[in-house]
Amino acid sequence: MDPMDVDEYLTRLGVARPAAADLATLRHLQERHLAAVPFENLSIHLGEHITLDEDALFDKIVRRRRGGFCYELNGLFAALLRALGYDASLRAAQVFHADGTPGPPLDHAAIVVSLDEQWLVDVGFGRFSRHPLRLSGVDAQADPEGEFLLLDAPHGDVDVLLDGKPQYRLERRPRPLADFVPMTWWQATSPSSHFTRSLTCSRPTSQGRVTLSGDKLIETVDGVRNELRLTSPEAIRAAYRVYFGMTLTRLPTPPDESPLTSGALSPTLP
Repeated sequence: MDPMDVDEYLTRLGVARPAAADLATLRHLQERHLAAVPFENLSIHLGEHITLDEDALFDKIVRRRRGGFCYELNGLFAALLRALGYDASLRAAQVFHADGTPGPPLDHAAIVVSLDEQWLVDVGFGRFSRHPLRLSGVDAQADPEGEFLLLDAPHGDVDVLLDGKPQYRLERRPRPLADFVPMTWWQATSPSSHFTRSLTCSRPTSQGRVTLSGDKLIETVDGVRNELRLTSPEAIRAAYRVYFGMTLTRLPTPPDESPLTSGALSPTLP
């Protein structure tokens, strides 16, 4: 990532170029990224091809002011961190199912930053920590989103828990972004993927979180959830613009109207 791209990315986050690649700066960058860049899967329901290429991700997230899901958001954020002087690399993770069993390998991509010790950074998991988490920490770590606990897991992996509930199992070894290409394709095309079966755009706010799911706008303020049904395409477009800074020329197709969930498309894994 060249210096001009770095400056444009930082402008997207509303951040001045930092003087040092330290923990305080990392914390601020993570907070600003989460606030400015939404977690969203609109590309899947707009028929847009998702490419894990740094230039393509930069164009989408920075220049077109969109968001993305984990592979896109953490993939590009890791590149920014490296350009700013951090030792940042991607890690694969298995997201836990509701029954407590881990999902498939490479189900999620997160970032590990090495400073005086290693820190888990994640801007692509929806509701997750707003601040870096100490990877070697044995005690609970307080965060605006709740209490996180990182525990040793089989094969040297790390289980990440939020308020006692397992979130994902993190690998220790670094992964290049290219390793996530097959799983990105599966997540974006398979009728079994929760991304093809749901439509979401979400980001944290100073008082909670705001989420737009199709025509349903959900705002959580100080723990109180408010839900509003939007009754027109104009209102939905306005919500994307006002709450997420996104100007859409067309709206995504709701999952129940998509061929991905109607059985018209049944991809096979490569």
